[in-house]
Amino acid sequence: MDRFYVYVYIDPRNYEEFYFGKGRGSRKEAHLSDTSGSGKTRRIAAIHKAGLKPIIRVIARDLTEHDALLVEKTLLWKLGRQLTNVSSGHYAENFRPHDTLHLDLSGFDYQRGIYYYNVGESPHRDWDDYVEFGFISAGQGVRWRDAMLGFQEGDVVAAYLKKCGFVGVGRITARAKPIRDVTIRGKAILKHKLRCKNMGDNAGSDDLCEYVALVTWEKALDRAQAKWKPKADLYTTTHVRASLDGQPKTVKFLEEAFGLNIRALVA
Repeated sequence: MDRFYVYVYIDPRNYEEFYFGKGRGSRKEAHLSDTSGSGKTRRIAAIHKAGLKPIIRVIARDLTEHDALLVEKTLLWKLGRQLTNVSSGHYAENFRPHDTLHLDLSGFDYQRGIYYYNVGESPHRDWDDYVEFGFISAGQGVRWRDAMLGFQEGDVVAAYLKKCGFVGVGRITARAKPIRDVTIRGKAILKHKLRCKNMGDNAGSDDLCEYVALVTWEKALDRAQAKWKPKADLYTTTHVRASLDGQPKTVKFLEEAFGLNIRALVA
């Protein structure tokens, strides 16, 4: 008798499931005498008024309380607002919010990460623009476009400037888009007075244009103040984007150099 079950109430008028619960013993019948005036009790009263009784069925049995709560929450999530359950159930934080299936959600569809980002200054990008306007970019080819599209909202980026060192740590606040579609401070990015005059090259091509992701900088430095330590086995690469998950020395260096708890930024 110490084992739990999960049960459902079904409306016999249309065979619609309208309440899920977990319990043991006679718990599943307790709602029949509930007079709280909730949506559940009003539904039961309407069924009785029609001369019928709600159909009560056990869905899963012989469960621990932990397992029963998890099964209950799964069923609640599946049917959502079709139900008369007031509580969202236990483990709510483990389940995707409703009305978000059209979105990529951190923690469900992807995990926030800590990434190396290669500034790659060139005629198409300038670190000072990144700092002033809060963005990073890469493009002018499919390979570099795809690297930018790999960044997710909430990712932490450590910006590296060749021959200087690490110049900034920030968080992605909006995923990369073609530069023609990006606005900053209410104005198209290409309408701002950028130091880099060639960012708009190939703006009409999805394959060749510059791709821009918005960033909130936790710390951003002038190139003359870049952080670097020779012969410290710090990670660098010519790639635009690379995970720092397997680079504890580099992450530790960044945390000490910038005075940040970088791991906490992705929590």
